[in-house]
Amino acid sequence: MAPAAPAAAEGPAPPPRARPRDIGDWRPEDPAFWQETGARVARRNLLFSVLSEHIGFSVWSLWSVLVLFLGPEYGIDPAGKFLLTALPTALGAVLRLPYTVAVAKFGGRNWTVISALLLLVPTVLAGIVLEPGVSYGTLLAVACVAGVGGGNFASSMANINAFYPQRLKGWALGVNAGGGNLGVPVVQLLGLLILATAGSAHPRLLPLLYIPLIALAALGAALRMDNLTALRNDKRALREICREPHTWVMSVLYIGTFGSFIGFGFAFGQVLQVQFHGDFGTPVKAAGLTFLGPLLGSLVRPVGGLLADRWGGARVTLANYGAMAAGAVTVLIASRQDSLPLFLTGFVALFVFSGIGNGSTYKMIPAIFRARARTAVEEHGADPAEAEEASRRRSSALIGIAGAVGAFGGVLVNLAFRQSFLGSHNGDAAYLAFLATYALCAALTWAVYLRPRPGRPAGV
Repeated sequence: MAPAAPAAAEGPAPPPRARPRDIGDWRPEDPAFWQETGARVARRNLLFSVLSEHIGFSVWSLWSVLVLFLGPEYGIDPAGKFLLTALPTALGAVLRLPYTVAVAKFGGRNWTVISALLLLVPTVLAGIVLEPGVSYGTLLAVACVAGVGGGNFASSMANINAFYPQRLKGWALGVNAGGGNLGVPVVQLLGLLILATAGSAHPRLLPLLYIPLIALAALGAALRMDNLTALRNDKRALREICREPHTWVMSVLYIGTFGSFIGFGFAFGQVLQVQFHGDFGTPVKAAGLTFLGPLLGSLVRPVGGLLADRWGGARVTLANYGAMAAGAVTVLIASRQDSLPLFLTGFVALFVFSGIGNGSTYKMIPAIFRARARTAVEEHGADPAEAEEASRRRSSALIGIAGAVGAFGGVLVNLAFRQSFLGSHNGDAAYLAFLATYALCAALTWAVYLRPRPGRPAGV
């Protein structure tokens, strides 16, 4: 009879094996950890985050280009075209809230893959339905679905915010957002290329061109990105941050910056065609300038973050709103004088300063909660690690909410243009509304974050 096998030694069960691409130990504020491991991993995730977000922005702004293809045979007036660009802006704004939560639920890498693959839905649908004779209701429905591209921004920013230390957040968030924002001028340049070569009779080529790019973005995210398991504890962060007054202040400020950027990016080509029809009588002529403002606004967004890292987000944001107000005045004067060169100068300035303001406002968000964490540690004896974790959790949640509310500014911009052109056949009423908005945002920035008073968050 064979001897019995010895009983296994009793002891604690081995810890569950981490899934591939999951990171449990992440300490970006630890200089040694950051230099040895953190910086390299963060840069890799930032790169593929930018790629996916870039394509998301292109899909989100797809209809800002497609409306230029919709000639008389489609039977859509200018007001109808402004509605086609407003709907994806609205859906993208709404989706930013669940997309922010999705990072905590599924993980940053996993959700980047899923959200990238979702971009196939609006591109395939647009490639199917775009032909003369299609009903306006069908076009509205398909355009609305393109809003899924707008949600990518919120999940991407919340994810990257967790990867970087406080001292580099302005730069990292600026690069991530700026690279994503570049999707707007890129899709407009591709639209211009198709208009100039294949002609306005082939709008389907533009959405179909993005199908292989979407597949590549999803594959890159699957192979090269990581999940920070600490983010899985953030599922209640949105509800928590909704009770925070700074949430709504920062959301209003982001309406003025990002709402302007995305709203102008969607509407600029149509504004040129309607207000200066003699100079832009064909879609190719309008598309030839449409991309310029979004391109410059995207490129300078990291500059806004860098300036805020050095001088403080609130100071940069206040000065920036003054510059945006000057740009709105310039556009208003140009509109009343029918001066195309002055009009273009003012609008390019609005794009540039909206991009800088995007970077500076997003730098303010983590700085607000960093100041809270410092106060909790120094004055109330809070645990530094717990205070830092709470700061990061609230920052990520507020980035999602501010991104959603700010994107609704793009809807308001398109609706303002629609009503202004319907009422007076020019954009003057809209330009006055923009000027009033920038003045309000400047006053709010000073009153909450720069005016000397008890309880003002330091270092914002």
